[in-house]
Amino acid sequence: MINKLVIENIKYRLVRTLLCALVVGVQVMLILTLIGLSRGMLEDNANRAKGTGADIFLKPGATISFSAGQIDAKFVQFVQKQPHVKLAVGGLIIPVPGELLTAINGVDIAQFTQLSGGFRLQKGQPPSEPNDLLVDEYYAQQHRVNVGQIYKLLNHDWRVTGIMDGGVLGRLVVPLKTLQELTGNATPSRISQIFVKLDNPAAIDAEVKHLNSVLEGNLTAISAPAFLSQFSISNIPQLRSFIYVVVALAVFVGFLVVFLSMYTAVVERTRELGILKALGAKPFTIIDMLVRESIVLAVVGCIIGIILSFGAKGLIMAIMPASLQVVTVPDWWPIAGAIALAGALLGAIYPGLKAARQDAIEALSYE
Repeated sequence: MINKLVIENIKYRLVRTLLCALVVGVQVMLILTLIGLSRGMLEDNANRAKGTGADIFLKPGATISFSAGQIDAKFVQFVQKQPHVKLAVGGLIIPVPGELLTAINGVDIAQFTQLSGGFRLQKGQPPSEPNDLLVDEYYAQQHRVNVGQIYKLLNHDWRVTGIMDGGVLGRLVVPLKTLQELTGNATPSRISQIFVKLDNPAAIDAEVKHLNSVLEGNLTAISAPAFLSQFSISNIPQLRSFIYVVVALAVFVGFLVVFLSMYTAVVERTRELGILKALGAKPFTIIDMLVRESIVLAVVGCIIGIILSFGAKGLIMAIMPASLQVVTVPDWWPIAGAIALAGALLGAIYPGLKAARQDAIEALSYE
């Protein structure tokens, strides 16, 4: 009986119901897109670090850092002489002005090829001249870059020699010496990080301990597995706090939307509710009916939100694949649904109590 009343009420106010569900869906979409964007960006950076083929990363600090030119390049030769070190390669990272989260990476192309096994090229060839530039598929798509094109970065003209698969080092790769000269890191020669390849990967932990001992106060060695594990939302407090704020706002928006919908429904159905009470409906029955309506709104809104999240992902990846990476997060679907449901139930509480307290005689006389 109650379910039938709920369905009929929804059908009678179908447009308003769909609009409310759409707003709830937008809040679900925002949550899923934010989580997908955060996770996508971190996974993309983790994949690029993994694609270097390094067993150990040497950095100025133990945490994720994108600072440029903090390491004297002489440390590369020092590390190369350490036990079990097969290859040490320095890299310089320079943020590209005016571009969101995009950096240009300078390495010795021949040495890095030995380290990583080579770039996975879709077109062209790796850089071989000082002014050669290698771009990944996402950057090429976003900026419409083609092989053979002259492309300006850092107020310098580069010749695009190849387009590679994403997931190796960075979006933009150039010869190290040229990048150092352009950015004032050539004299003395300075770099941002050192990639270390071992002759025995099983000795990673022992070698990390050794390098931290001999480089104490200068550089921090971190194993590849430990470094890749840092690319997680839980390891970035600022990002985690931002997500909490967005989730709280989503609950508040869901509460306001459902509250407005349910409150308006109670006012519009005052006479109807009076008839139900006159027929013997208990206050709990009235509350139950409104709560079920809010649950329907939340469920429909959650479905709409999941569908919209796929659209948002496709739009972002079509427009800015190099700057913003978004992944699908099915593990967050039930969480986003629970958040939407919590907001909907909170929004239905007061209207439900108001309806339950109505006097049947006054409600029947309501015009």
